[in-house]
Order: sequence, then C-alpha cells, then structure tokens
Amino acid sequence: MGFSGLFCSTVLLALVAPAQAGRNFRLFRQYVLQRQEKQASKEAYSRLQRLERRPGPMAPWDQVMEGSIRQPLDHFNREVHQMFNQRFWVNTQYWQIPSGPVFLYIGGESGLSVFSVLSGHHVDLAEKYGALVVALEHRFYGASLNPDGLQDCNLQFLSSQQALSDLVSFHRLVTQKYSLTANNTWICFGGSYPGSLAAWFRLKFPHLVFAAVASSAPVRAQLDFTGYNKVVAASLSNPVVGGSKECLEAVVEAFTSVQNMVRAGQLTTLAKDFRSCGALEGFNDCLEMLRNLADIFMGAVQYNNESGALWGNVASLCGIMTNNNTGSPYQRLIEANNVFIENLKSTCVENSHAKTLEELRDTSITGIGVGERQWYFQTCTEFGYYQTCEDPTCPFSHLLNLTFSLDICQQVFNISSRNTQDAVSFTNDYYGADHPKASRVLFVNGDIDPWHALSILKNQSRSELALLINGTAHCADMISPKPTDPQPLVQAREKITSQVGEWLNLAKKISRDG
Repeated sequence: MGFSGLFCSTVLLALVAPAQAGRNFRLFRQYVLQRQEKQASKEAYSRLQRLERRPGPMAPWDQVMEGSIRQPLDHFNREVHQMFNQRFWVNTQYWQIPSGPVFLYIGGESGLSVFSVLSGHHVDLAEKYGALVVALEHRFYGASLNPDGLQDCNLQFLSSQQALSDLVSFHRLVTQKYSLTANNTWICFGGSYPGSLAAWFRLKFPHLVFAAVASSAPVRAQLDFTGYNKVVAASLSNPVVGGSKECLEAVVEAFTSVQNMVRAGQLTTLAKDFRSCGALEGFNDCLEMLRNLADIFMGAVQYNNESGALWGNVASLCGIMTNNNTGSPYQRLIEANNVFIENLKSTCVENSHAKTLEELRDTSITGIGVGERQWYFQTCTEFGYYQTCEDPTCPFSHLLNLTFSLDICQQVFNISSRNTQDAVSFTNDYYGADHPKASRVLFVNGDIDPWHALSILKNQSRSELALLINGTAHCADMISPKPTDPQPLVQAREKITSQVGEWLNLAKKISRDG
C-alpha cells in the first residue's frame, strides 16, 4: 500500500462507547470519532515522516498492509458452511524480528481503519518495545460482513463469543504468516466493548495471549444501568472538570420543568422551544426528546474534552446552565440545545420514535461508522446497558425507564424482555462479570467516565490490576499523549507503559526457564 493509500480511509476508529442513548448522543460520538480520525491521521503522518528519515530497506508506509481473513459465520456449528471476509491491518515498521512481541488491537462496535495500527498509545508502546502491530475489525461492523449480514436471520451469529473465536483464527493466521513462535509474546489492547473483549480473550484463551490492557471496559453486563447517570450527576457537580453544585441543580430543575410540560400536554411549545424537526406525536416522541436533551450532558461527560470543541465538555455546559443572564434553568436548557444543534451544523432535532425504529430495522450496509442496528442487537442478546433515569440521583427525567429501551428489542428484533434479562445473566456467568478471575490484565478507567461503574476499579489479585485516573473520560488513555494532558493521565500512561514492559520481561524469563 502506498503512502497516499494510507490516508484516504474515512472509516472511523473504534473508540466508541456501548451506549443506548438517543439520536443526539449518536451525533455527538460521531463528531468525536471524526475528530479522533483527523487527529490520528495527523499523528500517523508525522510519525511516518519521522520514520522515513531513518535508514532502512523500506519506506515505513510500505510496512503497513490491509488484508482479510475468511471466517466461518458460526464457529460453533460446522454444519453452517457460510463464510465472510473479516478485515485486518498489520504494521511491521517497529517489529524487531524475529522475537519481538505482537500487540493486538481489537475492534468493536464500529468500523476500523488503517489508523488502528498507525496511531494511539498502543502504537507508541509498539515503537518502544519493538512490536508487530495487528488489528482485527469486529464481525458485522465496518466492511467485515456479507451483503446480507444485517438480516435478522444472520444477526444470530453476532456475539462476543463468536468475536473471540474470530480472534483465535486471526491469531493462527498471523502466527503462520510471520512464522511466529512462543518467543513472540502477544498482548492485546481494547477500549470500551473491545476493552471487555481484550480482558475476555486473555481470560478464555490464556495460551494465546500473554496479557491484556482493558481500557474503559464494562465487563459487568447490566440490564438497568442506572449507575451511568449517577456518574453523570457526580461529574456535573465535580469542580475538577468544571462542574458545580449549582450546575447540577440547574440541570435537575430544567428537566423537571420539561417533564412537567410533557405531563401537562404542552407538546407544541416543547417542540418549538427545543427545535424538534416535527411535531411530538405522542408519549414516545416525548421520550425521544427527553433522551436527546439528556444526551447533550451525557456526551459531554463521557467524552469530556475529547471532542475538541469548547461546547463539548462539562465546563462549557455548566457555564451555560449557571448563566443567570440567560434566564431560568429551562431557558438555559434551550440555550444548551441551541448551541449543540448549531455546532453540529444541524437545524433541528429528530424526535420521531417511529423513525428511530425504522432506522434500527434498516438492513442496508454503509461500511463505516458506528453500527447502530448491530449494537442494539448485542445489547438485547448479551449486555443490556440501558441507561435509565429511574434512580433518584439521576438529573434528567424519570420518565426514561427500562421499559422504553426493552420495547425496542421487542419491536425491532422480536426479543422479549425476559430473554434479554436471561442473556445478561448468562453473559455475567460466562465471563465472571467484575470478578473474572483472570491474570495479567490491567483494567484502566477514568473516574468521570460513566462506564467505569461496570468495570474493575481495584486490584483483584497480584496480576489482575486496576488503574483509576482522576478527572479523565472514556478511553482517554488510549490516545497518544498531548501537551495539554492532565498530570493524572500522563502518570497513568507511564504506569501502563511500565506494566507492559514488566509483562514482556516476565514472558522472556518464563521462556528462558522453560
């Protein structure tokens, strides 16, 4: 692949969160992902320019390749003969042949791109430790699915268990292609859902992968994830990230006003004030509107400072919500919504519940971005993760309940709430929830990231370790260092770097001792 080919991709990085929020949240994270892609492109370009000046037989961009592996649609039933092509990337530019380690970057609920092997902290570590960098796109996301892959009959083959088996096949392919031996130590990396996959790959296949770094990994499946908005509330009142008690109180008061207007049937006024693309046709549209308004705050907390926009963080939102000159908290919420809409270069917010269901039923394939239909299916069949507002500490409308999310499973996939509950219980039994009893896994979380509530925050043993970073958001440690990084994040990356080095030294010792 030539140099220009490396940078023509518009497929997004998989640093997304397994969220079940509304349309505004999807727009927000799409914005974040696009920025991350641009940043990754700049970083990779700078890195390759630097490496190009090094003496060597090949230009560094000639050492990056894209390929595909033929995978069984069902690893567990050989009577199912269908196959699909799964996309991967390999970067050999740092690899110290023949015994250098292998760093595996695991894809998740979005398409991957070449930047998965060209940028990020795992690539910084590969340069430091002389590693081969490989990345595998998750089945049914991005380009790793057949044209009929999103049909209901095929989605049954979309699961974390199948994804782990894909990693086993990919491990075999890379081992054979590069003549790897037991001296080539494998370490896997992932963030968010892929962070869970990284931990589970080490847990279920310890003979294949020596260690794992699991960032922002919600390893405990939970049907009613009330803890998400508990963290959001705490973050909105946290002065470390620009929150305050006054901010949280204003948010609560504003949403109480909106909720009261919903109950009073003042739907025309709400649609006008919050720039709904159409009329609010009934209660479900009102719930969509309430979710979209909550998304503005949920996104700012989860991706605090990662959007690169002044409005995309806790401090800026709290600045709006505590500005008495704007008027009442309700009027400040209108202003926050206006700022959100205008900065995303939109004109209105789509609050139609019927359109949400229509989009989730859509089986057409785009090949890029976040796979909403696929991911919602996984929440219905494995994880839950439904971010409700049923807990008293939730700052948003208490009308946002579990039934609203579970009804979508029934209406889109014909999956009952009982089956979803059973699936969540099975997932926790299968992987061990937040007590997986693994070894050589480092769980990394930021304390304002709402997903840390489902991860591992304290050391479970001498080799099942946890690192909690003060004041940082979702998957922040996975991005390459920036001059503006807060000191706790700088120190966390240093600890991750040191831990990876310790694992590699341990692997060498074990290999020597036989």
